[in-house]
Amino acid sequence: IKKQQQDVLGFLEANKIEFEEKDIAANEENRKWMRENVPEDSRPASGNPLPPRLFNDSRYLGDYEAFFEARENNAVYAFLGLTAPPGSKVSVYISHNKK
Repeated sequence: IKKQQQDVLGFLEANKIEFEEKDIAANEENRKWMRENVPEDSRPASGNPLPPRLFNDSRYLGDYEAFFEARENNAVYAFLGLTAPPGSKVSVYISHNKK
């Protein structure tokens, strides 16, 4: 999980995409928010959704596998819901567990 989180954060930082990290390990409100905003069809059969999960404001974008696939297909900006050219700053939210 930590490697995936670092991979996503590293990409966002390298491409100067503004984001907000939401720590779900230390903050019950963030954990609740993530559980409520991950669509039912994207949740595991049992337990809670595991981080990292990506959101643009409150719109769920996907998990690490979806992010990775978009990046491999050079479609990460579309995946993130960004129409701005690379290098522009926009807000993307990522919920994750820092542990």
